[in-house]
Amino acid sequence: MRVVRVIDLSHPVSPSTQVYPGDPTPVFTSHASIAGDGYNLLHIAMGSQTGTHVDAPRHIRDDGDSVEQLSPTAFVGRGVVLDVRGRVGPGELITPDQWGETELRSGDIALVHTGWSEYFGTDEYFRHPALSPDTCRWLLTRGVRTIGIDAPSIDPTGDEILAAHHVIADAGGVICENLKNLAGIDFDDPLVSMLPIPFEGADGAPVRAVAMQLAQ
Repeated sequence: MRVVRVIDLSHPVSPSTQVYPGDPTPVFTSHASIAGDGYNLLHIAMGSQTGTHVDAPRHIRDDGDSVEQLSPTAFVGRGVVLDVRGRVGPGELITPDQWGETELRSGDIALVHTGWSEYFGTDEYFRHPALSPDTCRWLLTRGVRTIGIDAPSIDPTGDEILAAHHVIADAGGVICENLKNLAGIDFDDPLVSMLPIPFEGADGAPVRAVAMQLAQ
């Protein structure tokens, strides 16, 4: 197997990275420097769901698996881009008919492409489309257990019920939010990796999500 191309699907993280309303802002401070210590070491404080990140079931269920308890196989698989650009507007709920015909197999990673990543860093980013609970169930019935979106949440920002999150968590599934550059996946059957840092007991963790094109 040979990787021909790697598409970066992750937002960089810095003290200026936009976070979900109410979440902690990242803070970077120097712990050691080459001038003073002979090496650089950065102290980083941020929320578990900063930037491009995954939600484990623990995010929404106290009895759900935390991020390090999930098998790495949950974060690696064939990606299928579900393109709803131009078919769904701000704040609307996405339904399966909006992405048209697609072939989903058990173990696939669904990547919902709203186009909203272009608004990252602006207030418009939080007026994103979201997934309906029935859409989540539709994906689960086809064997999908990992769902990514190029928006801050699979539920509407500010929604306190988090119905879509509950549907996925109840099935032991994984959510990846704040993806970008899904338009860069212009080839079939990408191998997607969104492996998180295995923080013990955590509800989620940042990821460096990528889509890889493999040689035929």
